Formats: sequence, C-alpha cells, structure tokens
Amino acid sequence: MIRGIRGVTTAAALLALAAATPGAAHAGEPPPAPPATATGEPGYGNPELPPGWRVTGTGAHRQLVWTSPGPVPMGDARVEFHSGDRLLGRPVAERDGRAFRLPLGDTRLDRDARLRVTAGGKRLDIAAPDPSARLRPLVPATPPPSAAPEAPLPANPVDPGVPGPYRTVSGEYVLPSVSLPDLPVPVEMRAVVVGPAGAPGKRPVALFLHGRHATCYTPGTEDATGAWPCPAGTREIPSHRGYLNAQKLLASQGYVTLSVSANGINGQDHSIDDAGAQARSSLVRLHLARWADWSANRTAAPAAVRKTAPADLSRVLLVGHSRGGEGVNRAALDSLYPPPADRDGHHGPVRWKIRGNVLIGPTIFGQNPAPDVPSTTILPGCDGDVSDLQGQIYLDGTRGVGRGAALHSSVYMVGANHNFFNAEWTPGQAEAPAFDDFWSDETPDPVCSPGAATRLTAEQQQKAGAAYIAASARLFVGGDDRVRPLLDGTGRRAPSAGPARVLTHAVGGHRVPAFLPDSSTAVTGSGRLCAQVDPDAARACLNPEEGGASPHFAVWDAFPEPGRDAVALRWNAPGKPVAVRPSRPVSLVGSDALALRLAVPPNSTGTRFDVAVTDASGRRAHLGRVRVDGLPGSDRTASVWAREVRVPLAAAGRAGLDARRIASLELVPDGGAGRAWLVDGWGWRPGTPAVRPAALPRVDIGRLTVDEGDSGVRTYRVPVRVSGRGGDGQVRLFVPGPDGEEVASRLVTVRPGRQDIDVPVEVRGNTRFGYDTARDAFVKAVRGAVVGSHRGGVTARNDDPLPSVTVTPVADDVAEGEALTWRVTSSAAADADITGTVTVLPVTGGAELSTADVDPEWLREQIGEVPDPAVPLSEAVPGGLPLWFSVPAGETTAELTVPVVTDGLKEPTESLRAALSLFDGSWEPVPGPEFTGRVRDAA
Repeated sequence: MIRGIRGVTTAAALLALAAATPGAAHAGEPPPAPPATATGEPGYGNPELPPGWRVTGTGAHRQLVWTSPGPVPMGDARVEFHSGDRLLGRPVAERDGRAFRLPLGDTRLDRDARLRVTAGGKRLDIAAPDPSARLRPLVPATPPPSAAPEAPLPANPVDPGVPGPYRTVSGEYVLPSVSLPDLPVPVEMRAVVVGPAGAPGKRPVALFLHGRHATCYTPGTEDATGAWPCPAGTREIPSHRGYLNAQKLLASQGYVTLSVSANGINGQDHSIDDAGAQARSSLVRLHLARWADWSANRTAAPAAVRKTAPADLSRVLLVGHSRGGEGVNRAALDSLYPPPADRDGHHGPVRWKIRGNVLIGPTIFGQNPAPDVPSTTILPGCDGDVSDLQGQIYLDGTRGVGRGAALHSSVYMVGANHNFFNAEWTPGQAEAPAFDDFWSDETPDPVCSPGAATRLTAEQQQKAGAAYIAASARLFVGGDDRVRPLLDGTGRRAPSAGPARVLTHAVGGHRVPAFLPDSSTAVTGSGRLCAQVDPDAARACLNPEEGGASPHFAVWDAFPEPGRDAVALRWNAPGKPVAVRPSRPVSLVGSDALALRLAVPPNSTGTRFDVAVTDASGRRAHLGRVRVDGLPGSDRTASVWAREVRVPLAAAGRAGLDARRIASLELVPDGGAGRAWLVDGWGWRPGTPAVRPAALPRVDIGRLTVDEGDSGVRTYRVPVRVSGRGGDGQVRLFVPGPDGEEVASRLVTVRPGRQDIDVPVEVRGNTRFGYDTARDAFVKAVRGAVVGSHRGGVTARNDDPLPSVTVTPVADDVAEGEALTWRVTSSAAADADITGTVTVLPVTGGAELSTADVDPEWLREQIGEVPDPAVPLSEAVPGGLPLWFSVPAGETTAELTVPVVTDGLKEPTESLRAALSLFDGSWEPVPGPEFTGRVRDAA
C-alpha cells in the first residue's frame, strides 16, 4: 500500500489482494494484528473497526476484509468471521495467505460488535490466552476428598494392534489424471499400495485418504504452498505416503491397503461450497472403480497391485484424515445414495461395499454423516487445526436419522495433535517442511505443549492411531466382536497403543433410544434443558463467558441452531436430584443396562451420581452409582466430552417396573457443588448387530449463477434435488435473511421426485461494476433422509465491465523531504472498491530511489522490515516491491504517496519507476499504465 490513499490504511490495502489462494486456511497461531484503523460505512454501524479490518464497497457489494500480520498456514479447518456470537460467514483467502475477504451484502455490523476470526474454534486474530484462565469457573478448586486418580483401563483380551502373520509388499501406481466438477485443473490418480504376500484368497481392502495440507514445497527451504499444479522448481508433498505404518500393520493382518493422493483437490477446494467433499468422494470411488476393473482382469493392473494379494471389494474400510475424513464419509454416502450425475466425478455401477469408516480428526462442514455405515471417529485431544473436534457430529448427528444399528464410535485420544497421524506432516519424518499444529508460545500449555506429561510423541501417537484403525477394521470388516469393547464405551485399552490414554463412547449397535433430550423433554430439579448451540448464555449448555469447549456443542452454519439439545446439571450441595422426563414413556425391553453419556468439567475427578428410573405407574428403582472423571483440559482444548457410564437394569426388574413404559430418569449427585451435562441415555446390551442400510431420500442443494442484468428485479429459485428411494424423510431448512442477522429455519418433509423445498431469491440489476453477490440456503437431515451437498444458493454475477484507470502526476518531481504523489482516476464510480497493486520496477537509466530514501516506518508497514544495508526500492522484495491502492466504492479518485526523507548525502537525482495493475471481478490482475517520479538532492 502507498500511504496517502485517502482513507485507506496499510492493513486495509493488503486485503485487496487477488482472490483465493489455495494455500491459506489455518494452522498456526499468528501474532496480534498490527495497528490499523479503517472506516466503516455510515448506516451500517461500527465506524471504527478493530485493527486489521476494513469494509469495502457499497450496498450489495460490501465486503469485510481482515489481514493477518503473517501468512496463515494451510490446514483443514475453515476460516470464519464472527461478529460477537454471530457467524458472519467463511471468507475467501487471498494469494498471500494473509488477507481474507467476506461478502457482506446487507449484513449489518453492530456498533458494539466484537469482530473475531476463528478456524476450527480457535482464534486467529489474537495472541495466545493465559493458560486455563477462563476454565477456572468450570473446575473445582480442589478435588473431592474421596476422589482418587482414575485407574488405567483394563487391557482388552484381543489386541488388534499386534502385527499379523503375513509378510508385506509395497509399491505405487500413477494413472492418467481425472477431471472433476468444480475443479478447473485435473486431479492426480496416484496411490501407494501395501498388501500381504502369500495370503490366501481375496483379501479385504482399506483405502486411506489424507487431508488438506500444503501441496508443493521448495527443496532446501521452509517454503510450502497450496499451488496446483506445482510450479517449476518445487516438488509435490507426498501426503499420501504418511500412513505407511498403519498400512503395514493392516497388510500384515491380511488387508490390501492403498493410500490415495489428493493434492489436486487440496489446491483447488478453497471456494467450493462443500470445501471439496464431493470431489474427494469422487476420487475415492474412481480408485475403487479401477480396483474393481483390476479384480475382473488382474493382468491389466499396475505392478504394485499385481504383486499383492487379490482384493475383495465386498469388504472395504475407508480411512480419512481431516478433510479426507469428510471425503470418505461422503464416499460411503454416495456409494449407497448416488449423487446428481452432473455433480459427480464417478459414473458407473457401485461394485464395492463399504463396511465402515475411520475418521481421524475429521471436518464435517456439511454435518451430514452416513447414518447406516459404521464408523470410528478419532478425536485428537491436542488438535490445533480442527480444534473444536467437530468430528463428534459423526456420532451425534446420526441419532434418529437411519436404522440405528450401525455402531458409531468416538475415540478421544488424550495428548494427540492433528498432524502427527501423518508421517509426512511430522517434523523429523517428513520429506517436506512440517510443523506441530498445536501452537505453543512463551506460555506453555499444561496438557498439550511438547514435554507435558499428557502429550504424546509422534511415534506414540502414530502407534496408537494404527491400533484403533486396526480395531475398526477387525470389527466392521472382520466382524470380530471381541474388539468391540475397545470402541463402544465399555472401557478397555489396547496394550499395543502404548502409553496413550484412549477413551471411547458410542451410539448405535445394540442400543435403543431412551433419554435423548429434545424440545419436548421436561427437566426438573437442579438441571435444565439446554441448547447445544446458542449465543444466549441463559439457554446455552456452555456459557461462552465461562470458557471451555465441547465437541458435542461444535458450532455449525446456524447460530443458534434449533434441534440440538442436552441437559445441563448444576448443584450446590449433595443430594440435589435432576429428573429427565421424555414426552412419552420409552421401552428398555431387551436391554441389559442403561448407558449414559455424561460430561463433567475438565480436570475434575470423582464426580458421582446415583441413577434411578421411574415407570409410567410411578414405581421407582435405584439402578446403581456411577463415577465420571473429567478429561485433561486447558483453555486451548475441547475437553468437555462425555464419558459413557452404564448401570445394570436388573434392579428395575426386581422392583417390578414395567420396562415397556419407563417414564423418567433421575440423577442425584453425591458431592458438593458441581456441574455436568447429560448428552443422552440408551438401553444397551452387548454384541454387534448386522447393518442393513435403509432406503432413504437424498437432498442436494445446488448453486445457480445468473447475470445481474442492467435493471429491474428478477426472481430465481435455489436449485434443490431430492433423489433416492424410500418414503418421506425430514430435513431442517435454514435460510439466512438478507441482512445476515437472522437465519430462519423450518422442518420440511421431503420425498424423492417432489419439490418440497422452495427458496426464492430476488436479483436486482444495475450498470455499475461490483462483486458477485450470493444468497444461500442449507439443510440438515433430521429423520429418514440423507444430505449430500448441504449448501447452495443463487449467485448474481457482476456483468458490468471494470472501469479503466489513469495515473496523473500531482508531485512527481520533488526534493528530498517531500512526497512523490500521483492521482489514480477511475473512468466511472463502482459499487466495489477499485483495487490493485503498484509494482516498483528497476529504472531504465540513472540512479534508483533506495530503501534508505523513503520513510522507514512507511517501508516497515509495506514489507515488515527495513533492509540493512539499503537496496534499490525495486529489490526490497523479490519480484519487485508491491504497493497497494484502492479507489473507494462510489468515488473516482485516490492518491498514491511515497514519503521521501532527507538523508544529508550529496547524491544525483534518483528515480522511481512503477507499473499499476487492477484486480477484476474474479480477482485476476489486469495490467495498467506505467508511471515515474524523480527525487532531487536537497542540497
């Protein structure tokens, strides 16, 4: 930026960079933003925005922009803008990895709003907080006197992490790249294969898919980007080779494994509504289709495939890490309920059967789990990328949607971070630059900083991860019920996982719904029905002001979000009961125990409850007592996670209760003051039932892009497709209002082939250049339906040309101590800022203005430093010093100023040469005029 652009500050101008760097997402914690103040637009509130923020454009073309003082590393969680507790939206990252822009339209910024930038629940726009400062209200000052540390879990008799009898062989195949919808550049078809040698018959298959990481690196440097394809002089980061330890373990046990490369998606998924989930699903199914071909004609298979055992595609396990987790979930869903053909990259019959998914630190932007496909979700307790552990929704979001027989397990791994499950994302193991995603600074985290007693090393984490992947394979694919206690909340450990503390709970399997809080649930005593996602502290399960975070309460696109409830318990003395009464009596016939998912504050120990139930005739039975301990946690972790506890139902039978009509649940804490949260309660019995997916309707929200036109108002409709089989299903439809402040929602019954969802959108035409504007809608499955593409809308495309600009001198021949100044004039006023860069170029003759000739503070604002020794201004940054300018929306001129200092040296006349370029509506550079300036010696 050039100082003196009327009303445009350093931070603001940086935000005008060209759009959508594929490399920016998030991972490390940047330092605080530099001082900067920007002026908002009258009538929309908040005229003084926080440092680093700016509003550009007018009317429907307004945009909110924020710049980080340093590049935000590429990661899996999406960056989000918030105003107070309100989600404003997900911005698009710019090419430099620092600037992010979000269309505002008519969204109002309240005068007292607190603007925040987050990714996966973690703040990006502030420095690290004091450790545990905000968790103190949740945690008792001292544990109850009777509380002893929680004992290690008993070892499971069968340990799936022990290598099997087979020798393993490995290789890699590369096929022609494939074109996928929404991605302009083809995507690679590459995989590393590890399988058993000499195993009899056809062998089950495990397919791995990595997450969103940098795609390219420069050897010998720490430089990594999200470009695709990789530019000359760089190499692809081999993320797909990062799971070799887990692949070798499974291969030794008789599985044919392949790990798929997805760099081409990572480099292009930044602006897709579903963040690339459909593309990843297509890629997974394209590989499975090739394996189906090779199964039928093994001689046509690549050498890496031929040298391992033949594959049995009727027994497939999918393993996905981070966004790869969301990708394999979508692949399982798409294999059962085909997506719209024009949105899919795979066409043809489904010649495989997916028996289960393993999801490692996954994203779930769509909150659309495959309900009837068994799954294990590994939640890393020290995840610094997907920090809110939103993958918990792969369990919680299946309740009541499908048949309910598929087991969905949550595996909370204390001390594990996000990246180290992949060796190619792990320092000391990776070929390319790698880092620990859990940020630690001068304030170490007591739970997650390296060296903390609870923090796992990379090797320990990878070994534990492999053991629980193998457990899932053995249960879901192999049908070995002996490993179920490792996954379903029974409380067993795998010795092969070493020192890792791994805790589990589950839904599905042989569970029947009993106490699932919803709006019809009555809660009395020392508890209340609470909203999992709500900014109102009086309704929220967790008050944001008290700190702490829960994977169960991960925020989605709607805030508040109806339909997600729990029970919050708070007591100040022993014996204060809480009664939970569903709207109608429930049946526990056939169940052996009542399984409760209960969460208590992090770091608390020894919280005990007496558990009782009452039937519809008023008979009451005390079932037993349970103990719940909190997880290790800090202000930087999502540790309010439910433990599964079970009480036998035998006492209810002895007391003569009618198991068909259980009317209420009673929890009585026996300690002093405390807190807890009941997520749900189930009738439970051991075993793993057969899973038969239900025939369900599938809902996909599309996106319609139209020209805005020159005048008038036109009405369009958000494209919605309901496909599949089965009868009626129910979804919740969310439609943000035009001002962005309210999100209306309603339940909609859908049936294949009907148009039950209707969302009209008005588009107003004009003749002024501006940004594209969008009105969106999104859906979530509630009962008897699945959702593919959860979000879409109508985008009005700017169809007016970018105004041309001219540069005229105001003061282009000055003495030292004065300022070089030019005026940029736009040929017409626009609805959006006319933004661009001025690149300082080498002069063609004579002496060039150097970094010592300009105001050092101004230079520091541009590039973050003042070179010493001084260099020509065009060499201050490789490729030429870029300076930014902006003609504000509604105006036609702006001034560019370079402040020159007096250096006291006798020098010849020095020159500056620069070239201007604009950014068009697609944020692509458009070359503009060159101009020059001269500075005379003051002497």
